[in-house]
Amino acid sequence: MKKAIIVGASSGIGACLAERLAKEGWKVAAIARRMDRLQALNGDLLLFRHDVTNYQEVPELFQEITKQLGGLDLIVYSAGLMPEVGAHEYSFEKDQKIVEVNVIGAMAWLDQAAIRFENTKHGSIVALGSVAGDRGRSGQPAYNASKAALATYMEALRNRLARLGVHVVTIKPGPVQTEMTSHLHLKNAMPVEVATTKILERIERTGEHYLNPVHAVVFWIIRNIPSPIFRRMSL
Repeated sequence: MKKAIIVGASSGIGACLAERLAKEGWKVAAIARRMDRLQALNGDLLLFRHDVTNYQEVPELFQEITKQLGGLDLIVYSAGLMPEVGAHEYSFEKDQKIVEVNVIGAMAWLDQAAIRFENTKHGSIVALGSVAGDRGRSGQPAYNASKAALATYMEALRNRLARLGVHVVTIKPGPVQTEMTSHLHLKNAMPVEVATTKILERIERTGEHYLNPVHAVVFWIIRNIPSPIFRRMSL
């Protein structure tokens, strides 16, 4: 039986991943700050209440979870925060919380997994990034920056661990129908179940993956638009 930790499993992709893995026979630890949401998940899961901004808890909690699981093959960092931000709003309080959840929380958990997998020469580290991190668009400065930082951190882990046989995977889902994105009123957003299937197909494919193949081309173009031109575009 394979073992997995899903951090940020109370809703959206994280919840769907936890349920799907449990259904497929994995032993899964589901972690989130909202225990009522965790208890509503389907499947035989180990449930742990934890706020990812309580970084000091992570080393001991990680050891306890892997002990209860009896090992570890996969960790997915799915926790994320994207509050509404006005076009002329500059809120350090929001910015700080975004970085704490999307970047520092990820480092706290994935550093622990990296230590373990470096020793075992085995396992997959997966983080849910975003196409938003590909460029500094005006709508969500802190969110864009947090996902860019996460992508660079994951690339560095990949460069350290891939040669040891550890899979390090960054997922860039694009628009997905989740609770976090509901206020954006996205058109043609990918159903969360479809996104989950695509992610599970990639958990042992080291690298950075767009779930929509078209995005790989579109965002390559966006990344290479000169800044003076990009500033004049509504992207």
